[in-house]
Amino acid sequence: MTLRIGVLGASRIAESAIVGPARDLGHRLVVVAARDPLRAQAFADKYGVERVAPTYQDVVTDPEVDVVYNPLANSLHAPWNLAAVEAGKPVLTEKPFARNRDEAARVAAAAEAAGVPVMEGFHYLFHPATQRALSLAGDGTLGELIRVEVRMGMPAPQPDDPRWSLDLAGGALMDLGCYGLHILRKFGEPAVVAGTAVQRSPGVDESFDVEVVYPSGLTGLSTNSMVEQEHSFTLRVIGDRGEAFVHNFIKPHEDDRLTLQTQDGTTVEHHGTRTSYSYQLEAFADLVLRGTPAPLDTADAVANMALIDDAYRAAGMQPR
Repeated sequence: MTLRIGVLGASRIAESAIVGPARDLGHRLVVVAARDPLRAQAFADKYGVERVAPTYQDVVTDPEVDVVYNPLANSLHAPWNLAAVEAGKPVLTEKPFARNRDEAARVAAAAEAAGVPVMEGFHYLFHPATQRALSLAGDGTLGELIRVEVRMGMPAPQPDDPRWSLDLAGGALMDLGCYGLHILRKFGEPAVVAGTAVQRSPGVDESFDVEVVYPSGLTGLSTNSMVEQEHSFTLRVIGDRGEAFVHNFIKPHEDDRLTLQTQDGTTVEHHGTRTSYSYQLEAFADLVLRGTPAPLDTADAVANMALIDDAYRAAGMQPR
């Protein structure tokens, strides 16, 4: 079955996150809206979206839209997810799910009451490279786990980018750290023990490091910087019998390696260059069309936002 997808905004992430995957899987992009109608039309022309709507509200209430894709600025995720839920439309929303835990909980409650799926776009989780790392951590190959490190860095966005805006809920922890904390939660529910931020402007972090600890004694680290020379997104899982290293868990289609080191030696595995976004849209479509449970539900989203809030407080900052 084919999904008819409505797109909110003409965002730069949409080409990778929804346009390519929809083409790959045979789904339709039926309508797009943006604050600037000319930008919406240019987006539609470039990517083959069938129509342009005047407003976001027109997209979520469009009778020809089956599901909504929401890649708007962070502060607009929750309001437009709620609007889609009220219209009865399942949502694939970019991360982070909301500005904070309380806002996430409101969306989750509305989705639960309406019986409408809302899935947060942690696409990395669906790729075989990530699944392999989690399997190695759980099957004893690495022995008793000691530490998990998620290191994320990227060049600085332009000065007027929404990721530098406090009002739009920007910052390195929101943009990058939501991934790092999410991965760390795949090994249990950790507690934040330290947060260290460098602020570009009051309340907006350009870098943010978070240390966590688990009930088992396992420790974790999430480092996040939006002022690096190049992109780097790595996951390292360390046990007392070996370690697994995913070279680019955010863009495995560019580097699909997982390096496994044990007492038996070093093995470099390749897990395929099909994008994590295609795996994600496949899972979302299965959820919507067939009711197949997905590993990302609203309870997971609320828990992740709660950990983000805790990290901000640990660094002496206020949650978004």
